[in-house]
Amino acid sequence: MQHCIPMKDILLIGLGGFLGSTSRYFTQVYVDQIFMSKFPAGTYLVNIAGCFFIGLIYGFAEREHLLHAETRMFLAVGFCGSFTTFSTFAHENLKLMSEGNIITLLTYTLMSVALGIFFTYLGIIIARSM
Repeated sequence: MQHCIPMKDILLIGLGGFLGSTSRYFTQVYVDQIFMSKFPAGTYLVNIAGCFFIGLIYGFAEREHLLHAETRMFLAVGFCGSFTTFSTFAHENLKLMSEGNIITLLTYTLMSVALGIFFTYLGIIIARSM
């Protein structure tokens, strides 16, 4: 059975993604120019802000269904998904914690961070050796 995604949903997610990624870029550049340190303040701020935004989105969505499905897709999947995937990662971990899946939460978190760093390094090593 094939699931067809409506073009309207794709366009909403795409528009949210455009706005999220450009917002991330401008925020990172602006914050890094202000702080000018080795600490990646721009990325840090984007990640923490994205977590707050996605929390607000899902919180409002659960509270008497204040956000329509299309609005949630635009904001959570599109905007937050491209503003930072860390926000989705944090929300998924919070969901695992609230469901009592502590072993899965710890496994997912540790593997994501450790393997993410490892495979980034591996990609750099492979690219440099070519």
